[in-house]
Amino acid sequence: MKVGLFALGIGTGARPGAILKTAAEAERRGVSTLWVGEHVVLFDRQDSKYPYAESGDFPLPGDADWLDPFITLTFAAAVTKTIRLATGICLVPEHNPVVLAKEAASLDRLSGGRFALGVGIGWSAEEFAALGIPFERRAQRTREYIEVMRRLWSDGAASFHGEFVNFDAAKCFPKPVRGGKLPIIFGGESGPALKRTADISNGWFGFNVGPDDAAPLADKLRAMLKANGRDASEVEIIACPYTKKISTDDLKKYGAAGVNELVILASPPEDESQIGGWIERLARDWIEPASKIG
Repeated sequence: MKVGLFALGIGTGARPGAILKTAAEAERRGVSTLWVGEHVVLFDRQDSKYPYAESGDFPLPGDADWLDPFITLTFAAAVTKTIRLATGICLVPEHNPVVLAKEAASLDRLSGGRFALGVGIGWSAEEFAALGIPFERRAQRTREYIEVMRRLWSDGAASFHGEFVNFDAAKCFPKPVRGGKLPIIFGGESGPALKRTADISNGWFGFNVGPDDAAPLADKLRAMLKANGRDASEVEIIACPYTKKISTDDLKKYGAAGVNELVILASPPEDESQIGGWIERLARDWIEPASKIG
């Protein structure tokens, strides 16, 4: 089982030195993927409920540092050669899909084909309002935007006519290294989110998924994939437990559930000189034990 790291772009992970050193050390110690999340704006108070906390409150203050994920990952790409780079997740319906297709393709090309687009539909109505984008029908908008991007990544001259996007003979170059097969990984744990994964995605990223939650969610996803005539082995399963420590028994539960990658949620130390030691501890506590799980 592989291990990814969600640590960059936010708080102490938003500093240039921390990004560069964490990325380089993570690659050296065998971290599989660097995941970077996205929020354009935050609020001290909002009516929308954060889905990953029982209280519904977002865990960060409105003035928390939060970098753009594409710029952060491009910065990290400059000091790495093999580690995968992924948004975890990109709020696709908040973007213009033609611009987003260009950004994703550019990052993929500059990193040598190492980018995966982790996507979600968003939960903050206030953020959508600040961007002037309707919160309603964001799921339908996301599906259409993904179709648009895949067409731009695949076709020499792409045309599209849908509910939200219309264009003819648009040329978008360079293409991603894998063209229209650039991996799309859906986040979300609800039935509709799993269905989006089963319908159009190359992978699923579950947030705040504990060891006892992984198997039921993964089994539900595999049933949906089977109903769609898709091979479940071709869809990556990724889980991020909101915990700083993990036991061997819990690792075995994730392995038995078919989890391909387990993602550590952490923050780099304030003192950048300690980042190397921090990554070493993560390798000892997470990467080395996980590598023994089939």
